[in-house]
Amino acid sequence: MKIRFLSIAALGLAASTFAFAVQAAEIKNIVIVHGALADGSGWRKTADILEKDGFNVTVVQEPITSLADDVAATNRVLDLQNGPSLLVGHSYGGMVITEAGNRPDVAGLVYVAAFQPDKGESLISLASSKPAGSMNIRETKDGQYLYLDPATFAADFAADLPKDEASFLAKSQVFASKAAFTTKVGDPAWKTKKSWAIVATNDRSINPELERDMAKRAGSDVTEIKASHVVFASQPEKVAAVIEKAAKDAGK
Repeated sequence: MKIRFLSIAALGLAASTFAFAVQAAEIKNIVIVHGALADGSGWRKTADILEKDGFNVTVVQEPITSLADDVAATNRVLDLQNGPSLLVGHSYGGMVITEAGNRPDVAGLVYVAAFQPDKGESLISLASSKPAGSMNIRETKDGQYLYLDPATFAADFAADLPKDEASFLAKSQVFASKAAFTTKVGDPAWKTKKSWAIVATNDRSINPELERDMAKRAGSDVTEIKASHVVFASQPEKVAAVIEKAAKDAGK
């Protein structure tokens, strides 16, 4: 009986030790979800810094056909990771990681100039609550998708990028379905997961005050960076530093 008791106690100790080890696991997988009106290529500089520092970086190229489709695309990438992941979302990507982040293998969330919704909120409802600067959004002829006028893309979206880089982003932008912008989110992952937020103080796509309000509501660790909406492209070193700190803290 005594030997059996010791064996059970030993197993319990081993299980506790294993659970602690998993909880304190170092986060090496960074999964980035780009925003609307852009694709993942703009994240190249930030991704290169993270890779150089030993992280495994994957950028989800979501279709932006619906919030459900974009969450599914993110889940497919998360399925490929070995170990826990840190989810990073830019702009509309914040809506996506708020849903996808409920997975048990997601250790934390980083919102980069992003929407950070609560249950029942949509991108449109949030954006309308505190409008940003002038955004020349256009509809496609079928009335189903939205895009940013290439002629004003740089000023509205990427004012602090070199002209040629902003021009390429305008040409490679991913049109966003109206359905993706009007869908309400379910239970937000930030209520149960650690979160970090970057406020782009010169953002003309999302009102910086809205970014601050959403981050405060979520209890996120906030960093403010003087940059346009594409802060990840114009200030990659600063954005990478926030992501690396989040990865370190999420693993504690």
